[in-house]
Amino acid sequence: MRRLAVVTHGKPETIGSALERLERLASERGVEVLPEGEDEGADLAVVLGGDGTMLRALQRFLGTGTAVIGVNFGRVGFLTSIPREAMDKGLARVFAGEYAVHELATLEAEAAGERRTAVNDVVTTSSTLGRIVELGWAVGGEDLGLQACDGMICASPSGSTAYNLSSGGPVLVWGLDAMAVTFVAPHSLHARPLVVPRSRRVSIVNHTPDVALTVLADGHTFAQVEPEGTVNVGLGERRSLLATLPEGTFFRRYRDTFSA
Repeated sequence: MRRLAVVTHGKPETIGSALERLERLASERGVEVLPEGEDEGADLAVVLGGDGTMLRALQRFLGTGTAVIGVNFGRVGFLTSIPREAMDKGLARVFAGEYAVHELATLEAEAAGERRTAVNDVVTTSSTLGRIVELGWAVGGEDLGLQACDGMICASPSGSTAYNLSSGGPVLVWGLDAMAVTFVAPHSLHARPLVVPRSRRVSIVNHTPDVALTVLADGHTFAQVEPEGTVNVGLGERRSLLATLPEGTFFRRYRDTFSA
């Protein structure tokens, strides 16, 4: 490894001296730390933060061939690989090339003439707080009916352990080429999540007479969909590159994070 990009939490009080320690470790091993915003050609990106910062970094390096590894300075840190208390030892291993890279499926969304790529999820929800919406939905062009709910989540494998999981959706193991589709607070006893393969796209139609939909990609609003408008979501062509220490497998992270 020769060139390293760094993405930080953005709150100096949270990471303390971690950035200075990282720079010292890199210098001792002959690794160049690139200035913020000048990270073209980085062999790897190190995140000092939590899952939100990891998500931002994975989106930032999408399509560049640069993998992202994280030191957890957040709360959950499911996507990170190195605990903050083991940062120096973990980064020494990383600088020696001792890490694995996972290629993770992304999502592509189209709505109101806009397109977005999402690393974690695409959420379609009511634009009016407290108002339910009537969503018609179809998978691969096959109509699956109408559902009253607060919204719908389409999640990639990396995003399946976020909002999707807290809404009762299925967890998708890293490496699966599929997305989870989960309703948010469905007004039904029979609404169930669904796992959809790459060969099928999900279409969501706003059948609510007087309420628009807000569409978010990775938590950021990118479209408003008026009544009878459509949102289309499928798996994207690009993949995000998540790096972990060799022992930081999906199942170990799943056990350590969610078993308590």
